[in-house]
Amino acid sequence: MAFWWALMVIAFAFVICKFLLMLIPSNVPSIDVDASDVIDDGHPKENSFIYIPSRRQTDKVQCYEPATMKYLGYFPVLKPDEVKERVAQVRKSQIVWAKSSFKQRRQFLRVLLKYIIEHQDLICEISSRDTGKTMVDASMGEIMTTCEKITWLLSEGEKWLKPEYRSCGRSMLHKTAKVEFHPLGVVGAIVSWNYPFHNLFNPVLAAVFSGNGIVVKVSEHASWSGCFYVRILQTALAAVGAPENLVEVITGFAETGEALVSSVDKMIFVGSPGVGRMIMRKAADTLIPVTLELGGKDPFVVCEDVDVPHVAQVAVRAALQSSGQNCAGAERFYVHKDIYPAFVAAVVKIVKSVTAGPPQSGKYDMGAICMQDHSERLQSLINDALDKGAEIVGGGSVRNISEGAVDQYFPPTVIVNVNHQMKLMQEEAFGPIMPIMKFSSDEEAIKLANDSKYGLGCAVFSGSQRRARFIASQLHCGVAAINDFASNYMCQSLPFGGVKDSGFGRFAGVEGLRACCLVKSVVEDRWWPLIKTKIPKPIQYPVAENAFEFQQSLVEALYGLNVWDRLRALVNVVKMLTEHNSPVNTKRSV
Repeated sequence: MAFWWALMVIAFAFVICKFLLMLIPSNVPSIDVDASDVIDDGHPKENSFIYIPSRRQTDKVQCYEPATMKYLGYFPVLKPDEVKERVAQVRKSQIVWAKSSFKQRRQFLRVLLKYIIEHQDLICEISSRDTGKTMVDASMGEIMTTCEKITWLLSEGEKWLKPEYRSCGRSMLHKTAKVEFHPLGVVGAIVSWNYPFHNLFNPVLAAVFSGNGIVVKVSEHASWSGCFYVRILQTALAAVGAPENLVEVITGFAETGEALVSSVDKMIFVGSPGVGRMIMRKAADTLIPVTLELGGKDPFVVCEDVDVPHVAQVAVRAALQSSGQNCAGAERFYVHKDIYPAFVAAVVKIVKSVTAGPPQSGKYDMGAICMQDHSERLQSLINDALDKGAEIVGGGSVRNISEGAVDQYFPPTVIVNVNHQMKLMQEEAFGPIMPIMKFSSDEEAIKLANDSKYGLGCAVFSGSQRRARFIASQLHCGVAAINDFASNYMCQSLPFGGVKDSGFGRFAGVEGLRACCLVKSVVEDRWWPLIKTKIPKPIQYPVAENAFEFQQSLVEALYGLNVWDRLRALVNVVKMLTEHNSPVNTKRSV
């Protein structure tokens, strides 16, 4: 059965890729991106050795494979003056690009889409080597989401950036009212390491399609992949005749990021709440808009009327997506007491079959943890829970790892008898841990799910879609999936973001695209020059004695609740307009 399931998934992916290729016009040029320095041909490189990470920051961003600890190279830590120079270069290019047509911007997207589909293996391998995730996780989280965003922009992007006409109101019937969306200038983005390909392309696609330039500071934990991926963007832009330096990637640590915030016209940040607050404080100096996506502690609610084996499989996938090489996963599991034993047993059975290991050396369900010392933090959260009465009931296995990479792996772990006094249920773990807590009623589930400082997403499962929909509607978060998990992000027409410590603002969707724009309200005469706006005579300077009476009648004529009162007021307005009124005596006593 497992073999046929895998075969069906492969066949489905093949059909999707073929379908996407059919959507690409035949006149889309192919691009050649130099990947000679990132391809692993199996032969030792001059700088190939096991890297021991330093806890001290230097003038270089050192890069290594977390799965094997093999050294990948380094990139410079850019100083503030260098960052400002990069932004200045992008600003010059953006002035030109702001005048580009949507036809040219769509061609850029098609060139990208063609390259991505034809080089999936290369893109996924680089993501896997730099972050430790498996090729399957890279395909799902990097390739599919990015392709979906590109196809959405191709089909709807121009529609949502064209002027949008709005109602003009009762007092402005002779006017037209519209909203225009203009480029902001240079967008800055500081992105996390967990999806190095998509986290780079996501802000770049929105910024560039809306006429902006952009500078992205990639994470110090994923600089090697980010500095290759930007070549794809730059080569595709060159292929459609865009100006050079429209998109730039910078590398470094906190000082580099601070310099970026103070130099751009808008900031997008994906990372931790602590750093997000620092971004806001820095952005306050120049009063630029900020979008913050700061992680979460997503609840996964399971009612008693579900298909337990199916939901257990989804739950394990959701937990592993919250592992050290991924994100956007569930971190708190609430299961109805009537199916709690059966659900835990089903989850344990699945988790015990999960294996972790170096993604490039075999078929594994999980890869390595990207960040140094993160295993210690995960173990600390588990130890705190165990000290307070929790119990480990199941876990996966780790195989085929070298001695130098032992600390980079953490097996999936199932924990029961948990409560909200434990740090594991309150702090973002970012790891493959499944704490499962029981509930007795929908009201209790809602209360438990909302008992968190985070509010990014949620998933609710029930045999009654109406019931699941109601529970999800009561949860204080920005993203909700009904009888599914993380499907929202594959609907790129939807905004993505959270509340509370998960941040504010949205990227993706119409809201994310327009967030890269200067939103301008425009009002003009509808029948110019035949009908022009003139100030009514009673309120022209110097104003008439009955100016206020005129205003009172005008207000009632436009907004009165009774039709006869409005007609009577309208008669008064017309009467006063036709009468000859003398201006008030403007002489004032001292």
